[in-house]
Amino acid sequence: ADDRRTELTAIDGEIDLADLIQQEDMVVTLTHFGYVKRLSKSTYRTQHRGGKGVAAMTTREEDYAEQILVMNTHEDILFFTNRGRVYVLKCYEIPEAGRTARGTAIVNILPLAGGEKVTTMIPVPVDTDSHYLMMATREGMIKKTSTSEFANLRRNGLIAIILRDEDDLVGVELTDGYRELLLGSRLGKAIRFSERHIRAMGRASMGVRSMRLEPEDSVISMAVVE
Repeated sequence: ADDRRTELTAIDGEIDLADLIQQEDMVVTLTHFGYVKRLSKSTYRTQHRGGKGVAAMTTREEDYAEQILVMNTHEDILFFTNRGRVYVLKCYEIPEAGRTARGTAIVNILPLAGGEKVTTMIPVPVDTDSHYLMMATREGMIKKTSTSEFANLRRNGLIAIILRDEDDLVGVELTDGYRELLLGSRLGKAIRFSERHIRAMGRASMGVRSMRLEPEDSVISMAVVE
C-alpha cells in the first residue's frame, strides 16, 4: 500500500532493437533445402570420447545440414545466392528454434526471387579492409572482392557478381589475401592456386577464368586449403 517509487513516462526518441538483444554465442545452421535456424551455443555440451552426441536438428527426407556457423547475436551474416546476389541479416534476426527443430525456410526471411537459392552463409569479419570474398561459378569463373565492398548492404540485396546466362554461383569463401584455393569439377578435375594471382575487383564485375572445362563439365565446389 505504499506510494509508487517509479514514474511511467513516454519514451523519448527511438529504441534500436539491437539494444534489446542480449549478446550471446549462437549456432546458426543452414540446410541444403534452405531451412535456417539459430540456437544457443550452450545447448551443446562437451562429451567424452565414447559419447555418441546429440541430435542437432530434424530434417526432411533427403535434406541435410550444409553449413554451421558459431557467432554472436549482434554479428552480420552475408547470404549469397546462386543468381549472384547477396543479402545481409543480423544473427538475432534469424528465428531461434529448438535443438531438434527443422528451422524456418529462408524464403520467409529474405526477399528471394523465383528460382533463387541461398548457397553460402559468410560471417562478416570485424576488420573488413583486410579480408576478401572469393566467388566461384559453375562455368569456371572466379572473382576476388574486398569485404569492404559489402559494408552498406540494402535490405533487398545487391549484386555480388555478374553472371552469364545459364551460369550459377556455386561457392563463396572468406580469405585474408594470402590463402590457396582448391576447385573441383563434376568430372573429377581439380586445380589449386594462390589467391595472390587474382586481382581484387568491384562487385559489378564477372571475374576471371579459374579453370578450363570440357563442354559437359562444370565446377561444383571450392575450398580454402587449410
